Amino acid sequence: MYSRVYVEITNICNKSCSFCPGHEREPRRMTAEQFSAVADRLTGYTKYMYYHLMGEPLTHPELPDFIRIAGKKGFKSVITTNGTLLGRVGDALIDAGVYKVNISVHSFEGESGEEYSDYINTCLDFADKASGAGVLVILRLWNSGHDGGRNADIVRMMRARFADGEWKMVSNGARIRHRLHLEYGDRFTWPDMGAEDGGENVFCYGLSDHFSILCDGAVVPCCLDRNGEMSLGNIFEDELDTILNSERARNIAEGFKCHTAREELCRRCGYARRFKTT
Repeated sequence: MYSRVYVEITNICNKSCSFCPGHEREPRRMTAEQFSAVADRLTGYTKYMYYHLMGEPLTHPELPDFIRIAGKKGFKSVITTNGTLLGRVGDALIDAGVYKVNISVHSFEGESGEEYSDYINTCLDFADKASGAGVLVILRLWNSGHDGGRNADIVRMMRARFADGEWKMVSNGARIRHRLHLEYGDRFTWPDMGAEDGGENVFCYGLSDHFSILCDGAVVPCCLDRNGEMSLGNIFEDELDTILNSERARNIAEGFKCHTAREELCRRCGYARRFKTT
């Protein structure tokens, strides 16, 4: 059983953030029929479906329906969003039964003045309502050292909005109140075949803790394979057990157990290099 599986329901995004490299694939969305088929094939593999890899899941017009489909099949739905569309579809997510929403409130680049305040307040409005309704909400600031001082402004807005919260500080953020948390993180370099080879001494939980499915059905080892460079097969064409036990998949997984990158893309992953043993 995997702790989670990333299901990219769309690779279309409404922003172009500097920390995101984008992708080189054709714009695409999963249909409800395709999503239901993916959910059926994932039964027994995980209980948690994360609705992203590339793309902004809230741009998908059928997202609330997908959450309901997943719920009926026994899955808990986790959304990671830039937050810009929460004012439009946030209530629908709550009503559909979303389990957890990660809001990347560091997606404020290019915002200023009233536009900036409106964006943050939209995120906080949703966080307040959703957490009050039992949804787990994480307010992410995954941009340490790259915020230009604006993280402090955002935290002040949070503290003003949730002045009656616990604000219990932890190593990577704070518990604001029940089911509402602030989380800090560092910016990292996405893997890229054009990047410098950083060596084979890396580690990743791909294929041991999780794997990902792109919106065209390609199964890839981790949530950072934005272009499907390491496609192991297609969930719409092959049995998932066959895909995950293929020679390539087993080779990748065994390599990570030894902190060894068996794939060129993994040797060029800034995130995986965080876990070098020497």
